[in-house]
Amino acid sequence: MTTTELIDAIRGSLQAAADPGRAAGAQAYMKSQMPSLGVRVPEVRSIVRAAAADHPPGSLAELQSAVLVLWRNAGHREERYAAIELTGLKPAAGELGMLALYEEIIRTGAWWDLVDGVAHRLGALLQAHRAELTPVLERWSRDEDFWVRRAAITAQLGAKDATDTELLAAVIEANLEDREFFIRKAIGWALRQYGRTDPAWVKAFVRRHADRLSPLSRKEALRNLAA
Repeated sequence: MTTTELIDAIRGSLQAAADPGRAAGAQAYMKSQMPSLGVRVPEVRSIVRAAAADHPPGSLAELQSAVLVLWRNAGHREERYAAIELTGLKPAAGELGMLALYEEIIRTGAWWDLVDGVAHRLGALLQAHRAELTPVLERWSRDEDFWVRRAAITAQLGAKDATDTELLAAVIEANLEDREFFIRKAIGWALRQYGRTDPAWVKAFVRRHADRLSPLSRKEALRNLAA
């Protein structure tokens, strides 16, 4: 079965690349209860690409199955990185059917490296399905789970001229009073990135919300912009 072969190939290569000397430090850095193999992220990506080339999923359903098996049964953090990397394969491109899977990763991953790993996938879905994704991200921006809200804020990172500024403003404004560090950082990050495309818009947004933006968000938003 292609799915089983793909998963076995990824797991086998990850084990072969394990670096016990680096593993403990990587686990401590991520403050993770899940053990690490000590495999660097670029190497995880190379492993996944090679395994997928040898055992390509024959359908979206096969790909989703492989992602979920790796994610749900991960014994090491790198298996979760591999699961996220699989979502970048061609069968998943522009597929709305991936949305529920991304949401599961965000809610159960619940840490910045995993949540941010799929945020740009949401952005790609937004570009392909604006009518469907816009209300989803607006709703997520008010979710009880702050990791879901972070994903809504960072979904358009790198969208440049394709950024929906009305949506960007809405998801940020829904979180301006939040005191959570990862939300404040995300707000600043999203604004800073878009500032590379439209600095005037970002400066105007910061001025308009000067009394509500946290110092951290403001500092990050304006880091590369003249006062």
